[in-house]
Amino acid sequence: MKAGRKFLIGATLIVASVGLLIAQGVKQTGVYFLTPTELAAKTAADPTFYDVGMKVGAKVVPGSVRRDPGNREIDFRVSDGKQIYPVTYRGLVPDTFTDANDIEVVVEGRLGRDGVIHATDVLAKCGSRYEAVPKA
Repeated sequence: MKAGRKFLIGATLIVASVGLLIAQGVKQTGVYFLTPTELAAKTAADPTFYDVGMKVGAKVVPGSVRRDPGNREIDFRVSDGKQIYPVTYRGLVPDTFTDANDIEVVVEGRLGRDGVIHATDVLAKCGSRYEAVPKA
């Protein structure tokens, strides 16, 4: 076999191996980003979608936040105006996650068969715009 052909076969094997590793890495770490309405449609269309890693972007339903400071557990509901999902999270939430209205959050976790999103991470969008105080 000629040296050029050996090089070509070796290069092809290396490129294929790297491509396979990249594809598997993306498949394992990739998550869906959905709204509650999209999540409801996805679970209705595919009943096996439960326990799949995902991120849900929505607003916290006012008055739904329940805290258990002893266990560092927080339960709340998220909604996009059409669909509501309960969320349970154990850990520390960001300082911007307050009991105020209009809290936008991104919840990362898995939807259980019980219909509750079991969050592994909660990110809260800052409610203020950090604008200068208008002059009178």
